[in-house]
Amino acid sequence: MSISTQTPIRLTDEQLAAYHRDGFLVVEDLVSPEELDALRNRVKEYTHGGRPAGSIHVQVEPRVQRGEMTVAHPGDGIRKLTGLVEGDDLFCQLGLNENIVGIIEQIVGPDIKMFRNAMLLKPPQVGSAKGMHQDSPYWPIEPMDLCSCWFTLDDATVENGCMAALPGWHKKGPLPHVHVTDDYVVDERYYDSSEMVLCPLRAGGGLFFHSLLPHYTAPNRSNTWRRAIALSYMSSKSRHTGEGESPVYFHVKGKTYPGCVR
Repeated sequence: MSISTQTPIRLTDEQLAAYHRDGFLVVEDLVSPEELDALRNRVKEYTHGGRPAGSIHVQVEPRVQRGEMTVAHPGDGIRKLTGLVEGDDLFCQLGLNENIVGIIEQIVGPDIKMFRNAMLLKPPQVGSAKGMHQDSPYWPIEPMDLCSCWFTLDDATVENGCMAALPGWHKKGPLPHVHVTDDYVVDERYYDSSEMVLCPLRAGGGLFFHSLLPHYTAPNRSNTWRRAIALSYMSSKSRHTGEGESPVYFHVKGKTYPGCVR
């Protein structure tokens, strides 16, 4: 990918205040058109071009995996690709992109590790909903103060499953979640869906959001793809609260601290 020579994007005081108030913020044009095309082509190589996945984990749409739905090509049934930043050179560059990381630094501080990254695919007429949920209740990290950049490779629209969120609800802390078919979602008794706002986003932009923000994506009812990668970052001062020693997380910048995530 080509390297941009433009001045790196940084949030204004007003934008940063809006992020802390609402729990999310949209920032457009994070990469050049050439970089975006290269990323799209690389994903298509994994899904439809026979590029070996290697260490990248591939998850199939559950309905396809169970045989409840058939697709013309196996790539049309892929739901998720996990570990692209660690396993692919182009996506490693995206994970370290100075626009994205510079904004993350304004939010979480100068010492940064990546908790995880996942390409979330909604193939046309196939991609299913992801129910209302918060990320931190899934994740063994404290404090629950991570920030993700939901970066879009395609225009994310109301029809193909753009993000929807509950503004300000990240301040309410972790909400009770329940297991439903193929999902783990906020118990409907504990949130008000009338407060949900839709967040359409042009390809090449990012929705930066707090790990306690309740969010949702609808099924893809359209004839266009909706591909987005969630790049989830945390302060290196965070603590691993799962069993055993902290995994070694992908180092983005700054220091690593004793007793904190490795």
